[in-house]
This record gives sequence, structure tokens and C-alpha cells, in this order.
Amino acid sequence: MQRAIHGITVAHFFETYREKLKMELLVGENGLHRLIHEGTINRPALALTGFFKYFANKRVQVLGAAEMTYLKSLSHERQTEILRQMVKRSIPCFVLTRNYHPTPAMMALATEMRLPIIRTPMITMNWINLATLAIDNEFAPQGTEHATTLDVKGIGVMLRGDSGVGKSECALALIERGHSLVADDLTVIRLLDERELMASSRPLNRGYMECRGIGIINVAEMFGVKCVRMEKRIDMVISLMEWTPDVVEERTGLEENYYEVLGMRLPHVELYVRPGRDIARLVEVAALTHALKKMGHDPARDFNDRLIRFMTEQASQPPPTRIKPAEREEPAPGV
Repeated sequence: MQRAIHGITVAHFFETYREKLKMELLVGENGLHRLIHEGTINRPALALTGFFKYFANKRVQVLGAAEMTYLKSLSHERQTEILRQMVKRSIPCFVLTRNYHPTPAMMALATEMRLPIIRTPMITMNWINLATLAIDNEFAPQGTEHATTLDVKGIGVMLRGDSGVGKSECALALIERGHSLVADDLTVIRLLDERELMASSRPLNRGYMECRGIGIINVAEMFGVKCVRMEKRIDMVISLMEWTPDVVEERTGLEENYYEVLGMRLPHVELYVRPGRDIARLVEVAALTHALKKMGHDPARDFNDRLIRFMTEQASQPPPTRIKPAEREEPAPGV
């Protein structure tokens, strides 16, 4: 299930990242309901000169040293005129870096038109870099998967399968071996920068697991806080499936399968659950094998190349020469 983000309020942005971005609200509290529609930041240098053809009005507007110096060079009437045109285009808010004080024209207009003005002591580029990451995280495509996600030796593994197949029991065995739980049963996934999938749990059930026959357990209290992670990049997907006599299981590992999440293809392994199989150990080995592949070592392909070389060498050798046994001479007649 995928959820599209069409905008976030200035209030959500301000409250969520106030400490991280060192933000202070100066004026415009009544306008915090304004929406930020795009996940990037804009420095309105051209707009301050009166050029609005390509004005990115849906973004947070940042005024740094250059913008504030130019704005202060304008008359009070010209400042009011330019700023009013910007506000009429439904900009979300102004952010003043380097602890700049807003001009009287800016304060008067913000109060009149209920526009939030935020101030930060940070350098402009530093604030923009951090704020871009924060807003990009808010606008990242999101979805959920009926799956349990763990950090296994640094590899993000998402376990999926039908209800009751043993995902939580497998996860519990891995946690006992020192690995970390990210989310149990329901994984929240975000696509960051269109290149990596980040998994997390909902705040309500973070650190808790459901074990059939036992009930709800607190992983952090039982195994320590190191066994719970807030979020983890998903590197591979493992599907747990019920074993039947007619299934065909992968024997060599040469064939690569993929599972698609939010448009991204992830390496996919199918493990069949049956009595006597240590599924947790197999999941651990699958994660370590994936780690080796990321380092450029593919065991299946290495063995396949080794086998081909052996067969080639055997075929290039001349066949062994057969030595015929010496023929026995028949004794002469009468001897």
C-alpha cells in the first residue's frame, strides 16, 4: 500500500525540526496552517527584484545574507510591494538565517497577511542542506508491508509470508543471536531520494513482538535496547513459505530473483518452512551471503566458474593410452 504526500503544514515542519534546525518563530503564528507543497528549498533572489515568471512559490523561502542585504537597500514602499506580491502567491513561510532581524516592512506585512517568519542562527547553506534532507524525508513515497524487518549483521532483511508461517518466531531466534528488530508484522517503508528503501515501525508497537501462544513481549526489556533499531535500509527480502512435496527449491543460487517495493527491485530469496529446518540460521546465512555479494564475492558463481575450469581442463587433456597385454605364444606341436 503506497501513500502519496501532497503537502505538509508549516506547523508540522516547525515543531518536528525545531531543535535540529534551531528555528525560532518570530511572527505569523496564525499562519502556521499554510502548506509546503514541494520537498525542496528556495532562495528568492530573482523574486526580490520583481521577476516572478519561474518563482517557486510552493517551497520554503530562505533569506540569507545576500537577500537581506538587497532587501534592506530598497525603500520601505518597494519592500512592501515586492513582499506583498510574494505572499499573494501563497508562499508557505520565510526563514531568515544568520539570526537576521526582519525589516519593519516584512514584520508589518507578515502580521497583516498571517505569514510565518522563522529565524535561525545557522549559516544559510548549512541550514538549507539539513532542511532539504528533512523535507525530502517528509515527502518521500511511503508504503506498508505485512512483514517483519531485522538488521542481520548490518544487512536489512524483510521477512514476509502468510500469517502464522513463523515470521515472528524466526525473528525472535535471530534476536537471541544478537541481531536487531526494526519492525514486527507491519513494516513502514519510505523511498528516500529514489534510490534506497528505509524500514521503520509505527511508534505504537516499536520494540514489541507478538509470539503466538505467549502473547506480546517487550524486546528491549528482555534482550536489551541494542536489539531494537529505529530504522534500517532494506537490502533484501526473504519470503517464508509452507513446504509441500511438489515444490521446486533453489539448489545452486545462480538464478537471481527480485521483489518490488515502491518501484525498487530488491534481491528475493524463498525459504520453505518444514519440521527440522533451522529457518533462523538459513536467514542468517542468506544475509551473510548477500553481504559477500555486495563485496564482489558470489559463492554460487565462484563455484560455477571453478567447475567450468575443471571441466575444460579435463576435456583438453589427451585420453589415456591403453597398453595391450602381450600375446602368449602357442607352443610348437609335439613339444
